[in-house]
Amino acid sequence: MSLGMLAEKVGQELGVSSWRAIEQDRIDRFAQATDDHQWIHVDPVRAAGGPFGATIAHGFLTLSLLATTAYEVLAEIFEGATAFNYGLDKVRFVAPVRVGARVRNRIKLLAVEPKAEGRWLITTENSFEIEGEAKPALIAVSLVMILPG
Repeated sequence: MSLGMLAEKVGQELGVSSWRAIEQDRIDRFAQATDDHQWIHVDPVRAAGGPFGATIAHGFLTLSLLATTAYEVLAEIFEGATAFNYGLDKVRFVAPVRVGARVRNRIKLLAVEPKAEGRWLITTENSFEIEGEAKPALIAVSLVMILPG
C-alpha cells in the first residue's frame, strides 16, 4: 500500500502485533538499564504482598515496545522508506502489566499528513492490550515521520 493510499484508512485499525511476554528477567533488565529498581518491579517477594499481588512491568518498559510492535504491523507500508519516531502526543498508563502477562499493540490510524520534500507524518493510536484483561496497559498517540526511499 502506498503512503498516499494510506490516507483512505484514517480512522481504521491497521493491525495488531504479535504477543510479547513480560517476564521477570525482562523487567529486571529494564530496571538495570534505567536505574529504576523500585520494589514493585524487582522484588517478587515484597510485591506479592503489594497492591498487585506480583511484580509489575515499568510503564515505560511497555511503552518501549511501541516502536518494535508498530514496525511489525506497519513494515509493509513503510517498505523502501525511512521511518523514524517523531514523538508522542499523549500517553496514558491505564492498567498494570503483571509479571508473566503478555501484551500486544493494536494500532489505529489517526492521521496521514504530507510534508515538505516528500515526507509524510503518520499519527497512530497504539493500545497495548493485556491478554485476558479488559483494560489496556497503555494508550499512546505516536507520530512517525516517513522519508521518501
